[in-house]
Amino acid sequence: MTIGERIREAREARRPKWSQEKLADELSVARWGKTGFCGRQQVYRWEKGRRAPREWLPFIEQVLGIDLSGDNGGPIADTVTSVMHLGGSDVDRRQFLAASAAVGLAALDLPDAEAVTRRANRPGPVAVGAGEVEAVRTMTTTLGNAASELGGGHARHLAVRYLTVDVKKWLDGRYTEAIGRDLFAATAELVHLIGWMARDEGDQGLSQKYHLHSYRLAAEAGENELAATALRGLADQAIDLGHIPTAVRLAEACEQRGRKLTNVKALAYYRNTYARAAAADGDRTTAVKLLASAQAAIEQAPARPGQSWASHYSHGRWAHESGMIHARLGDLAAAEEHLRLALDIHGLDRKRTRAIVLADLGHVQLKQGDTETALTTWSEFLDCSDGVQSVRIGDGLTNIAARLPGLPNSPAATQLGERISARV
Repeated sequence: MTIGERIREAREARRPKWSQEKLADELSVARWGKTGFCGRQQVYRWEKGRRAPREWLPFIEQVLGIDLSGDNGGPIADTVTSVMHLGGSDVDRRQFLAASAAVGLAALDLPDAEAVTRRANRPGPVAVGAGEVEAVRTMTTTLGNAASELGGGHARHLAVRYLTVDVKKWLDGRYTEAIGRDLFAATAELVHLIGWMARDEGDQGLSQKYHLHSYRLAAEAGENELAATALRGLADQAIDLGHIPTAVRLAEACEQRGRKLTNVKALAYYRNTYARAAAADGDRTTAVKLLASAQAAIEQAPARPGQSWASHYSHGRWAHESGMIHARLGDLAAAEEHLRLALDIHGLDRKRTRAIVLADLGHVQLKQGDTETALTTWSEFLDCSDGVQSVRIGDGLTNIAARLPGLPNSPAATQLGERISARV
């Protein structure tokens, strides 16, 4: 079947059946937050094969719940099968989803509630127990530590191989429902990490796909914290891509799903994300309220990291994110205070994270008119970021280089420009 035939089949399979105009409206909402950007004639041309969807392809996949990147054009009925197909395409580097202009709201659809029970106790070549679940969590922690230190570009393909070889064997094995839920949850964390790594490499579209699958696996396992964390990743990505209405909706859903959790670090994590989306939307009242709520939660949190992804949200990361929200709201003094808090008081022991904070701090100092201090901070950023493979580091270098020609000429500025030229 052609892509157009797949789109028509999936559209007509909706109950009640969707018209071409209905699909066009749903696609407009998914991409831009309101109708009017896609018309019935566009859908007609796609289905007849007269035009290729191209930039609309990720949103067609999200809205209709189909995978058009591989050979299987039918509905995604099994999350495990779908994520393994994605991982296989990723490893072979044959099929990459083009970076999308926005993150759709398809993640909020109800996942497959019976996914775990269908797989539990079925015939399989391998018996799976708590040891295998713990192995997945240990590997996720190890790979995550390496990525936090050196950037997502260093170990992503190792993580994908582990998912599609070892973890797939266990997901296709024999286990009880209780072990199955734990295995789905552990896999959701691994898939979320791979999505984070892909985003850190700069592949936004691929990252989105992994985060969507992480959400589905977590929701099917009944793990609200993991599901909320996946939504948080999608919301954060939507903010960076500039699709603010979608980001606000996802951030709100994230905060609502995590609202009843007892993990105070998770509460601070999700509320700061919602605050960032609100600030980007110009909603100062909501942003300030959520900032205060996140601070109240993080002040109750222990310094040591916990077991879950959200439990690794440190006081330093909270201070960094809060500082950037204050900068977005125009309070540069509060922004600098929080960024210095992240560096000096709570510390950041990962090279990648510390370098990103230094780049942000330099920009805040420059906006305040403290040029010499900004140049010193950016010099520290270059020292700290050496050897780190991350799109965030590349963006930092590019942003600094773009601002240097507009600064007063000085030995410090000249030396910084020479060092950046040697890196880019």
